[in-house]
Amino acid sequence: MADRIPLYPVRSAAAANRKRAAYYSAAGPGAERPSRYQMEDESAHLDEMPLMMSEEGFENDESDYHSLPRARITQRTHGLEWFVCGGWKFLCTSCCDWLINVCQRKRELRARTVWLGHPEKCEEKHPRNSIKNQKYNVFTFIPGVLYEQFKFFLNLYFLVVSCSQFVPALKIGYLYTYWAPLGFVLAVTITREAIDEFRRFQRDKEVNSQLYSKLTVRGKVQVKSSDIQVGDLIIVEKNQRVPSDMVFLRTSEKAGSCFIRTDQLDGETDWKLKVAVSCTQRLPALGYYQAEMADAALNRSGETIHPCLFQSWGTVSLLASYVMTAIGFSSVPLLRFMMSAHKVEENLPSLLDLFSINAYVHAQKPLLDIHSFEGTFTREDSDPPIHESLSIENTLWASTIVASGTVIGVVIYTGKETRSVMNTSNPKNKVGLLDLELNQLTKALFLALVALSVVMVTLQGFVGPWYRSLFRFLLLFSYIIPISLRVNLDMGKAAYGWLIMADGSIPGTVVRTSTIPEELGRLVYLLTDKTGTLTQNEMVFKRLHLGTVSYGADTMDEIQRHVRECCSQLHSQDTSSTPPRKAQSSAPKVRKSVSSRVHEAVKAIALCHNVTPVYEPRAGGTGDAEHAEVDQDFSDENRTYQAASPDEVALVQWTESVGLTLVNRDLTSMQLRTPSGQILTYSVLQTFPFTSEGKRMGVIVRDESTAEITFYMKGADVAMSAIVQYNDWLEEECGNMAREGLRTLVVAKRTLTEEQYQDFESRHAQARLSVHDRALKVAAVLESLERDMQLLCVTGVEDRLQEHVRPTLETLRNAGIKIWMLTGDKLETATCIAKSSHLVSRTQDIHVFRPVTSRGEAHLELNAFRRKHDCALVISGDSLEVCLRYYEHELVELACQCPAVVCCRCSPTQKARIVQLLRQHTHRRTCAIGDGGNDVSMIQAADCGIGIEGKEGKAASLAADFSIRRFEHVGRLLVVHGRSSYKRSAALGQFVMHRGLVISTMQAVFSSVFYFASVPLYQGFLMVGVWHFGLWLQTCVHGRLTCLLSDPRYATVYTMFPVFSLVLDQDVKPEMAMLYPELYKDLTKGRSLSFKTFLIWVLISVYQGGILMYGALVLFESEFVHVVAISFTALVLTELLMVALTVRTWHWLMVVAEFLSLGCYVASLAFLNEYFDVAFITTMTFLWKVSAITVVSCLPLYVLKHLKRKLSPPSYSKLTP
Repeated sequence: MADRIPLYPVRSAAAANRKRAAYYSAAGPGAERPSRYQMEDESAHLDEMPLMMSEEGFENDESDYHSLPRARITQRTHGLEWFVCGGWKFLCTSCCDWLINVCQRKRELRARTVWLGHPEKCEEKHPRNSIKNQKYNVFTFIPGVLYEQFKFFLNLYFLVVSCSQFVPALKIGYLYTYWAPLGFVLAVTITREAIDEFRRFQRDKEVNSQLYSKLTVRGKVQVKSSDIQVGDLIIVEKNQRVPSDMVFLRTSEKAGSCFIRTDQLDGETDWKLKVAVSCTQRLPALGYYQAEMADAALNRSGETIHPCLFQSWGTVSLLASYVMTAIGFSSVPLLRFMMSAHKVEENLPSLLDLFSINAYVHAQKPLLDIHSFEGTFTREDSDPPIHESLSIENTLWASTIVASGTVIGVVIYTGKETRSVMNTSNPKNKVGLLDLELNQLTKALFLALVALSVVMVTLQGFVGPWYRSLFRFLLLFSYIIPISLRVNLDMGKAAYGWLIMADGSIPGTVVRTSTIPEELGRLVYLLTDKTGTLTQNEMVFKRLHLGTVSYGADTMDEIQRHVRECCSQLHSQDTSSTPPRKAQSSAPKVRKSVSSRVHEAVKAIALCHNVTPVYEPRAGGTGDAEHAEVDQDFSDENRTYQAASPDEVALVQWTESVGLTLVNRDLTSMQLRTPSGQILTYSVLQTFPFTSEGKRMGVIVRDESTAEITFYMKGADVAMSAIVQYNDWLEEECGNMAREGLRTLVVAKRTLTEEQYQDFESRHAQARLSVHDRALKVAAVLESLERDMQLLCVTGVEDRLQEHVRPTLETLRNAGIKIWMLTGDKLETATCIAKSSHLVSRTQDIHVFRPVTSRGEAHLELNAFRRKHDCALVISGDSLEVCLRYYEHELVELACQCPAVVCCRCSPTQKARIVQLLRQHTHRRTCAIGDGGNDVSMIQAADCGIGIEGKEGKAASLAADFSIRRFEHVGRLLVVHGRSSYKRSAALGQFVMHRGLVISTMQAVFSSVFYFASVPLYQGFLMVGVWHFGLWLQTCVHGRLTCLLSDPRYATVYTMFPVFSLVLDQDVKPEMAMLYPELYKDLTKGRSLSFKTFLIWVLISVYQGGILMYGALVLFESEFVHVVAISFTALVLTELLMVALTVRTWHWLMVVAEFLSLGCYVASLAFLNEYFDVAFITTMTFLWKVSAITVVSCLPLYVLKHLKRKLSPPSYSKLTP
């Protein structure tokens, strides 16, 4: 019934006729009719109807669609009511946005025309080519650092308390007890930030000061990277960084191409092939003319002339050679000297060739996309003008490395407009959920502090300047807010990071963000990449299917035999006197043998790719370009393959294993070696690279021995099924391979005549010169060839799973973590990997979201998915984009109910957006894990990012919060370390707050007994904040402002070690936590640190503080100093016993900390004669009074804890003996 529900409200025909009549019967001949767009806008709000998420909504006879749009229209208010109800916020936001736009007005990015070697001809000013990673400048450094420190409520509170001591009436204690720690921490923080800022400045200066060779009309000059301008001609040597975005003009490689490494740009380790502009690469090299003249001069004899008379090179040296020859002198020594002194000019075409032409490059405006570029190269001084289209293969992006040869490029983008800078986002400062919860509790403590102070002033009767007394009470009870909380927590975070990196079960793990280790214990969603994360990114050829016969790993020897037989037959035919055959499209179709079909398939796989064989130079080679071929070792052992995809390399390596080897390739030709050693040469006429839209790639080659032109193409089955000839096996076999976890490619070919190719080449060249909609026009021309192609074979390549992926995913699933797989791979392969990795169990239903392109289709498909329960969702990136456009909330709500979600064909931007949507709609903690540069945005968008050091480089690892080596380490990282870090920090934070609440309760009782006087209980040195090593360590390591202002001495020296030893506590052993991952589920509910547990600790603190103070007041005899001695000693002992009460598993360091603290207190009693009566504290009376108060304050808690464990034991207690 739901499928028949109309998506849009049904309007009656009469209503439609009335609207049309109102439109066409506008009053008067000159009356203005309502615009067609206005008519559409009237019903535009109807397209924003929410998806009906309940079955009842579809079964009602009277649909809610008619009322929903009207219900969503809010009544607009005006005047004062509008201003009070939110208009003031709108006005403030608008004014702030206007000020920001005025102050930070960005220059509009436009397309540009760049003249070769003439930066002065630029029509507009472009940014400097400088890299700046500094956070501040000279004017913003101090304000920026102070803002970063005091933007937190806790630190701002400390600042206000310290400033209040300048008021004499509010002064409590010594001024230095407040400002000395504050000034010390500020000095350390500013110094550390200054050092970090200076280091960033040095790194930027080092990069900006790198020298490059710039070509000018006067020759080569050395320029800094920061001085490079748009239009400059820059020489980049091998293994040198490309300083800016350039168009590739010339290279020293004879092939006219070079390889670059892009691991610092996109995280991929595969080399990329770049092609020089053919117009500039074909320019005559002046060095060749000089060499010819030198050879001619060698045949002459005569006197020599000293070479130092001529200091230039190029035209001057040639003119000098002519003049010297004309007057009878020999120019041979001069030429020899000049050529030996300028070897670069021998290998590189001379700069005068580039300056002798009048050419420019038209480049599109700077974009974020690093995989696309559109531009044109125009040479105006030729007749007719030469126009050449430019694409991504003609570009050299900044931050890439030239891997072969020496190149010359013209700069088109600099500085902030380069692709690398535009794709670099400043990572946000991640704040853990535990820190946010503690911040909320701190605010609650502040409210309690204010309320307690108001109560004391009220009971005092508002006598005198009550506001002064109120502020003094605020200072007296300031211990309620745990000043040392941040110190202890940050030191604990550092300890957790050290424990993670020291764990031998997960070697190589690096904690790069030490502020969020507790986030590992609160995760609900884990979003993971597929290739390189769940799989090894090692492609192995597994299957070849020809339609009637299939070959697997155990029958590859048959393919090798077929290839050998067919190659030997062709070789025998070539050795005969048969002339070369011409391509005949009208040849009769003859059923081919299995050997010929296998040979055709293998040959197509060996030719249709973008792989280039690379040979390393011999050891001890000269390294000169002119001797490069001599120095290279062309043996099979020295050959490696480079390509943009590991699938391509796997296919070419397989063809080598069966007998057809790719031995050489350049821009215009390829050479294959048969099993008999024969070299087959093919001319490369056209290459069509793979695109995510087309999902296929192709190549047009000409066989040099037969002059036959063949168009080979391979791609995904969804793209190739409509291109190849009719068959009845392609879809079925591709599905079978996909279910086995294989990546499938369909290979086809088409034979072209010379006339067909020439017609295609002319239309293709014209389309490539288009400035607007070039991609669409080129695709339209290419489609004319992609018709009725002969299906050759289907290949299956396996991407092996990482080790222990299945048990790791099972562990995470049992821990209550929902796993989503986000990949750019095809739907079938992604589904198969999800099944093989047990991300989706084999008995679980899978709902494959059908491709949708409109709102109506998305509406119906979401309704169909809504009726299914407990099934995994598989959706493509295109369908996801459509659903998010119209039904964002509904899609996320449905997807979150699924046990697993697989998103295929996702772009990096879509991955990051999915993470953000999960965070916004669910308010749960998310974790993203990946290994490539395309996963960086997803990793940085998640609450917790984990990077894997894989074959795609270290971009993800460096950008992540935690770096691991293998996916299997995720289980222990989350279940063991994440769980322990959260529970330890929760216990530590609550205990620190308990410590402050106890002494605040004692102060409140003391003030109440003595007529609500605002007099401190512990005066003098006991109230001085002791600078212990933890303050210095935390400040120097983390650079945060957290000081021990007016913190009691017992909170620093006497109880610091026992309290901090709680970071070593654990409820269960790591092995038990891995064996029972279900223990992880309780953490996501946040029960270890909540308002409930906080209130329990508040009650404990009030009880213990009241017992300690009232007990001391009741048991003291004559002198007030005895009250201080009894209460303070009982307080220290109570805290030590409370630590022992909180500990669940004892560590030897905990025992040492307990006795060390107790020893420090006993030893300090001898030096505190001003506060303790030594004669009194050595008596038995003192001992039994302290013991009695301590027992009364702690014994009931021990009894309650024992009863709770017996009556309501925690989940982990059932697993421990």
